Amino acid sequence: MKKSLVLLIVVAMLVLSLAGCTSNGEESTNGTNDKLKIGVLIYKYDDTYISTVRQAIEKEAENDTEVELLMNDGQGDQSKQNDQIDILIEKGVDALAVNIVDIGAASSVIDKAKSAGIPVVFFNREPDTEVIKSYDKARFVGTKPEEAGIIQGQMMAEVWNEGKYDRNGDNIMQYVMLKGDADNPEAIARTEYSIKTLNEAGIKTEELGLQVANWDNDKANQAMEAWLAKFGDKIEFVIANNDGMASGAISALQNAGYNTGDSEKYIPVFGVDATEEAINLIKKGAMTGTVKQDGEGMGKAVFALAKNAAQGKDFLEGTSYEYDETGVAVRIPYQPYK
Repeated sequence: MKKSLVLLIVVAMLVLSLAGCTSNGEESTNGTNDKLKIGVLIYKYDDTYISTVRQAIEKEAENDTEVELLMNDGQGDQSKQNDQIDILIEKGVDALAVNIVDIGAASSVIDKAKSAGIPVVFFNREPDTEVIKSYDKARFVGTKPEEAGIIQGQMMAEVWNEGKYDRNGDNIMQYVMLKGDADNPEAIARTEYSIKTLNEAGIKTEELGLQVANWDNDKANQAMEAWLAKFGDKIEFVIANNDGMASGAISALQNAGYNTGDSEKYIPVFGVDATEEAINLIKKGAMTGTVKQDGEGMGKAVFALAKNAAQGKDFLEGTSYEYDETGVAVRIPYQPYK
């Protein structure tokens, strides 16, 4: 009886040991224990451009066996994103990649990350440089805000100089402007530098209307409908801070008989991002030009910096990226598309 009891105990211990090995093996295979965990926070999944960045980040992770992404959709709500950050910190992520909803909340995000000792890479929506510099484990990946406006202005100057869109012959470009966000640095710079570039090229301009449409297609559509009702053919150019708003404006124009491809009624429309939709609109002759913002390039840079930080390495180690004059920001260049 004693021998049997001892044998049973040995067998039971062996079974438990084997079960433990199997469990550990499965966890390692699934990447739930051994992988680096990077919490990725997107300000809004249904933003057309930022979706390309998100997909690029996910694609990088798919090809990297060392990293697990914890993806979060802020749905345009900063309080929701704050909760998501708290949860990720509680889960013990190794790094955060933050496309912040409200850049004014960046200090709070920095404080949370700093208290937890977690590095953070902000991207696309740029906090104040001094806020980023307040934490030695914080960096930014994005674009140079004024560059998009400058390129947009250069493209518009080229089209204006063709001489066929000065409808009233006053040698002044009458335009309407769709602004992304009242306080967003990208929106402010794109708005300012697009016009500044035109003026520096010797082109006189007159703003008929400016609407903050929050990067939104529907809001831009409504603004364009109102402008058409008020100004009609007095509008000579439509300038949008992004392609989503440009597309909304084009829908309103087409409903009014403009930019249909089979009509002489045409108002040049310019956007930013070079989304797939915008490229198709340009091919169809409904849109004039856009500025390519390299979403795939941004996604790759965000992933590379976040992974390095998660491993405790220097953010730029083993990459070809360089900081700009701030020492904390990596810039992804823009390109014209028409």
